[in-house]
Amino acid sequence: MPGTVRAPGAGIKFGEKTPKEPSNPTRTIMRHTALTLGLLIMASLLAGCDALGIETATQVNARKEAEARAIGSACRYAVRGIEECFASNPKAGKAAVFAGWKDMDQYMRDNAVVGMPNTPGPSRAEPEVIEEIETPSNKAAPRSRNS
Repeated sequence: MPGTVRAPGAGIKFGEKTPKEPSNPTRTIMRHTALTLGLLIMASLLAGCDALGIETATQVNARKEAEARAIGSACRYAVRGIEECFASNPKAGKAAVFAGWKDMDQYMRDNAVVGMPNTPGPSRAEPEVIEEIETPSNKAAPRSRNS
């Protein structure tokens, strides 16, 4: 009827299902392909997180142990005692320092490697002082500021 206003929702019966469109196999295949491709892209991006340089706790511990073993090896090669090595590197793990020292000791014995003792040279804090002998030829005449 012209001029009559229908209330919103009038003529719709609740509980009635809307008819579905018939399933299209091409659309389903494309949807699955897009989903699979998206998951592959996300997996490859997440695998690239190692390239960011974020270290895990396991990686940090492995790096610290390798550094401590290297310190122990260097101490043995420098003909330093293990106690001195512990004292000079208090932050390094003692077990790893000892393992490195022991490995280097065995390597040096097997290959007849002679250690290189650390000979302290002149320190930079105390420069070598050279005294000049004053002779009549190197005496400078006193100068005035104006000349």
